[in-house]
Amino acid sequence: MIRSDTLAERNGTTMSTIDQEPAAELPWERFWQLIDLIGGEPAVAFCATFDDGCERLGAALAAGPAEEIVGFGERFAEALYRLDREEYGTQSASDPDDPEDRPLPLSDDGFLYARAAVVASGRTAYERVLADPALFARYSFRSGESLLYVHEEAYETATGEEWDHDTRYDYESCSNREGWPKL
Repeated sequence: MIRSDTLAERNGTTMSTIDQEPAAELPWERFWQLIDLIGGEPAVAFCATFDDGCERLGAALAAGPAEEIVGFGERFAEALYRLDREEYGTQSASDPDDPEDRPLPLSDDGFLYARAAVVASGRTAYERVLADPALFARYSFRSGESLLYVHEEAYETATGEEWDHDTRYDYESCSNREGWPKL
């Protein structure tokens, strides 16, 4: 969210407490249209095609209003937060290049990047994974890390200011307390 202390500084006023204004709302339909600019899911190894897709998305966001960029950031954080659940995060990663198919535990970063890969794969893939956590395993060795920074960079390009918004949802691994009841 846009912090009101930052808004107050811009308006030349001071505030003794930090209140937050409502987050910019971006319809889910628009969010998924923007995600579709990526062009599909990230590959297991470095994928220039995925990074090119993230650049397309970033350019489209930067060309629009700043409110849409903030709204995109909000929806993206919410989408990641919804996947931040024990039934996803406790799955093992599976390296497709390992002939013995030995399971590997997901690190916090690996879990975040895999969740971003699910989102990058588009609405249909995302909804399928939400409905069936077993489908998350196919994303466990994919990295959607590049997508994490697209809206921040687009905001900086569009406004000339650094992204300093706190989203309503914390998408860091294990931040969804309802999704991790044993923590």
